[in-house]
Amino acid sequence: MNFTTRRRFAKTLALAACMPAVFTARAADKKSAAKISLGFSLYGMKSLPLAEALRVCAEIGYDCVEFSLMPGYATEPKQLSAAQRKELRQRLTDSKLTLPALMDNLSAAADDKAHAANLEKIKAAAELAHALVPDNPPLLETVLGGKPAEWEQIKDRMAARVKDWADTATKGKFVVAVKAHVGSAVNTPERLLWLQRQVNSPALKLAYDFSHFQLAGLALADTFNALIGESVFIHVKDSRGVAGKFEFVLPGEGTIDYAEYGRLLAASRYRGPVVVEVSGQVFNKPGYDPIAAAKRSYAHLSEAFAKARGRGK
Repeated sequence: MNFTTRRRFAKTLALAACMPAVFTARAADKKSAAKISLGFSLYGMKSLPLAEALRVCAEIGYDCVEFSLMPGYATEPKQLSAAQRKELRQRLTDSKLTLPALMDNLSAAADDKAHAANLEKIKAAAELAHALVPDNPPLLETVLGGKPAEWEQIKDRMAARVKDWADTATKGKFVVAVKAHVGSAVNTPERLLWLQRQVNSPALKLAYDFSHFQLAGLALADTFNALIGESVFIHVKDSRGVAGKFEFVLPGEGTIDYAEYGRLLAASRYRGPVVVEVSGQVFNKPGYDPIAAAKRSYAHLSEAFAKARGRGK
């Protein structure tokens, strides 16, 4: 895995000695190299003004960001006028950050009223996606709701709901990527793949987040290999504990082997973003510092992926 430097660190950043986080994955045919970008989800920077969040992520060395569309965030679609969307598009261009994804928290286990609201959220997300990146609209990434024990009772209804999501995304000319969650009805690779097969739409893809599978005692390589072929987005964070009693933490504060992760990525055909997600369990704690969290995550992932590169030679 070959790392390439996309920008110089800001002189005042303490991370100047770290390996750059943009890394180039070997193409399967070895004739070309495709870049996998490392990003930070602004879900974990709610307390910062949007302009500052973009500046900080760019200075640290991240290549991309994910916007949260949830209430209370500056990027909630209804908070952005046409003029503000145009300005934000320019800010992204100026910062040299790409925008591969938008985040929302939808539930396919919702009642009819909430389901209708979710379809409106998808429409709004599509409009925002095209306004911000017309040539390559970001996808919409979401979990799926429900509870693990409810799966057999609600899986068919969830599939019908997600089919509606995909149909709405198709009309909006963008993609919805769904991910498993340790506390949701869709909490295993098997359930996630079953749901995707039932929907059977090019507008529905998968998002991979190993932290949720680790809590269930599943292996990184097994879950990665099962899902990466249909995944267009990756979230990275760490975890402690087990399903039912767990804590999400920053990358490097748990036990995920990111050097192994890097080797798996290098050997795969995945060419999407790898984005740090700071859990609400972290950013809701007193004293949380979003800039420090972004720096620590970047430093750990850079070092781990550099080790993966060294061992791969």
